[in-house]
Amino acid sequence: MDGQIRQVVVLYFITIFSLFSRYNSLEKDPPPPSYNYFEDLVSAGYDPQAYPSYFTTTIDDGHFKYLISQRTQVISQLQKLGVISAPSTKTVNVDDFGATGDATQDTQAFEKAWEEACSSKGEVVLEVPQGKRYQLKPIRFSGPCKSNLTIQIYGSMEASDDMSDYKEDTRHWLIFDSINNLLIEGGGTGKINGNGKIWWQNSCKINKTLPCKDAPTALTFYNSKNLKVQNLNIQDAQQIHVSFEKCNGVQASGLAVAAPESSPNTDGIHITRSQNIWITNSVIGTGDDCISIVSGSKNVQAMDITCGPGHGISIGSLGSKSSKAYVSGVTVDGAKLSGTTNGVRIKTWQGGLGSASNILFQNIEMNNVSNPIIIDQNYCDQDKPCKEQSSAVKVKDVVYKNINGTSASEVAIKFDCSKTHPCQEILLQNVKLQEQGDRTAKAICNNVKLTEKGTVFPQC
Repeated sequence: MDGQIRQVVVLYFITIFSLFSRYNSLEKDPPPPSYNYFEDLVSAGYDPQAYPSYFTTTIDDGHFKYLISQRTQVISQLQKLGVISAPSTKTVNVDDFGATGDATQDTQAFEKAWEEACSSKGEVVLEVPQGKRYQLKPIRFSGPCKSNLTIQIYGSMEASDDMSDYKEDTRHWLIFDSINNLLIEGGGTGKINGNGKIWWQNSCKINKTLPCKDAPTALTFYNSKNLKVQNLNIQDAQQIHVSFEKCNGVQASGLAVAAPESSPNTDGIHITRSQNIWITNSVIGTGDDCISIVSGSKNVQAMDITCGPGHGISIGSLGSKSSKAYVSGVTVDGAKLSGTTNGVRIKTWQGGLGSASNILFQNIEMNNVSNPIIIDQNYCDQDKPCKEQSSAVKVKDVVYKNINGTSASEVAIKFDCSKTHPCQEILLQNVKLQEQGDRTAKAICNNVKLTEKGTVFPQC
């Protein structure tokens, strides 16, 4: 036995040495800089990839993956031989802190369970049990935490519909603040239900006599790194369903987001001041944008997205009230949009500053979408007409590739760009859109510097 242990330990240190050697070689040879979509496609003739990162460069390397696998196997053998012990996992169940799950108020129990889970060391699982309904007032789950935390939402979490419960914070229901390395996963019949009907009825967009006020976002992730959010069922948010704000390194997958088409401002997934965001394999149907990406966002990837009803996938709005706004490195690859008011949209206000650049929309199917492809640098979401202004958020290096389907309106492609800052380096490649009913669609192109490649219809 001693000889076997000695061999395993030697192998362990060899593996660790190999990993560090590989890491040092990566440090000496950093990955290439970000690609320019327009130059890649038009000049070089090959498909672009947005903002290759240090993370993906290392993880995609076959040799590095092999060494990681070796290390895992060695640790497993050492645990079996009793040389090192396997880490233990602590389970924290909200019911153990007084939650009843019978659709009555359970806020205090959740707060106590969170305090226990966050303050514990090591691996911790916070459980929301299946088959129960927990009604909750606004809660801020604050970090940093001492534990590597997993939250399993298998039961339903329902928002209080008493608007007076939100007096202290009208903008959030559930917020996870400053928590790194967090995994949240759903399953079973579990739902996160914003119970938003009372908020929609009191929205100025529904009742024009009421003043416009903020409503809570159902689920907010703020100032956090290395998040995994998977297999959640989120419905009927008071306003936005899921928001990532000031986050870095997010993997969101298997999300099901739903609200009535008539519900106001109920964006599905909202991204602001965040970077390195991956959203995959998700179905979103709401009363506003399926995905909205606004200022300060960089390196956002959305893949395998089903969208509808709603307002489509939007970058913006940007530059309101003469503000500076920057968005770059956005890729939407593989999406199906049905019955939405917009398809893939970039919208900016006159008078703003900054830029939206290095954007790729590809492999997208449109079904009865009112504005399948649209850039609107004259966006104006207010009752009074917006004043014409010379400054604008610049829009450049945008690629539309392999986009097909039908438009619910006659205008399938609309580029309404600024007179003083025209849209630059816009590429349409293999785009074919017909008006619903096989009628001929048309394109409107104002103040845009455009290149067309392959089959493009309708043309400017």
